[in-house]
Amino acid sequence: MSSSDAGSDRGLKYWVIVWAPVLAMITAIAIESTSWLGSDHTSGPLRTAWEFIFGRVSDAAWPAIHHTLRKTGHFVGYGLLGLTWLRAWRMTLAAGSFLRDALLAMAGTVLVASADEWHQTYLPNRTGRWQDVALDSSGAVVLLAGVWVVAQFRAHRRLPHAV
Repeated sequence: MSSSDAGSDRGLKYWVIVWAPVLAMITAIAIESTSWLGSDHTSGPLRTAWEFIFGRVSDAAWPAIHHTLRKTGHFVGYGLLGLTWLRAWRMTLAAGSFLRDALLAMAGTVLVASADEWHQTYLPNRTGRWQDVALDSSGAVVLLAGVWVVAQFRAHRRLPHAV
């Protein structure tokens, strides 16, 4: 049976299971891209959470911490988006190279990051910056590379060793 025949046996439930995580991540990013979640609205809640966990922080130190938290959120969020894209492509396409699927995952991630930043240029309390697209994309690169390293390690451990 060819890979196209195998794909025709997959029902709607399969495709929902495969692609729903990608759509969920894109939806989360779209919500986070609104003016409601600009830095002017996240400072208070993030500071409350930070101080609950780590204790009081000075007013002078908070802007740097807030900025770092938000950028870390970009890095991790888009890294996770890259992983959901990778999973979906690996489950959709016939068995093939990790590189092909990772490149498709990166293309999807960069496309979403670019659309997100473009959208933010139209919001009064947000900025759309190419540097954020680079940061977002680097999160995906790092997590995808991590998956590749783990896969290589696991494959190496399964190989029979010469005595």
